Amino acid sequence: MKNTTKLIAASALIACAGAAFSQTMTAPEPRNVVQLSASGTVEVQQDLLVLNLATSKEAADAATVQTQLKQALDAALAEAKRNAQPGQMDVRTGPFGLYPRYGKDGKINGWQGRAELVLEGRDFSRITTTAGKIQTLTINNVAFGLSREARAKVETEAQTEAIEQFKARAAELTKGFGFTQYSLREVAVNSNEMNPGPRPRMMAAEAKMGSFSDAAVPVEAGKAQVIVNVSGSVQMR
Repeated sequence: MKNTTKLIAASALIACAGAAFSQTMTAPEPRNVVQLSASGTVEVQQDLLVLNLATSKEAADAATVQTQLKQALDAALAEAKRNAQPGQMDVRTGPFGLYPRYGKDGKINGWQGRAELVLEGRDFSRITTTAGKIQTLTINNVAFGLSREARAKVETEAQTEAIEQFKARAAELTKGFGFTQYSLREVAVNSNEMNPGPRPRMMAAEAKMGSFSDAAVPVEAGKAQVIVNVSGSVQMR
């Protein structure tokens, strides 16, 4: 029994020592590993219009400014909602704020405020015609982009192109270094959208809408590039 007990104790000690040794051992450095990256780009027509309308008011007291802004925004909302349609023209309010105005003596001598309304969607004609009918707000900014559906479609194309480029590059490097095959170690995929450079504002915020009342505001979308990048490492054998 004593011999058996000693044998068991010795075995346990060896097992513990082996476990500790394995934990302190560092994994061998990977050899014949190369880092590389590739990208796929697809150009597509922008199909999303974001039109921002705004107004600014000022008066001696905050209550008057708030009332004026509310009246202007309510009237604009009523006009916009008549033509709203999900996905084609969505309507939402933007920032609404009041700010004190200070005199040279550092004291408040009045108040000013600003309210914004945003029209967004894929129906450019509906959006621009509605904007032309709104009399209480003026166009502040126009931006174009890609709808979720359009982006998802071309992103898949760009991703396929990037992966094929990555594989071709990996095979080329493997052959160039004198190896016959490779295996993928790690990979990362990310995407982004590149839009044309800043477009000048179509109209200053102070411009009067009355000159083209009930007429569609002229806009012209450009093209966007959806880019998918694939990066990672391969081990050559």
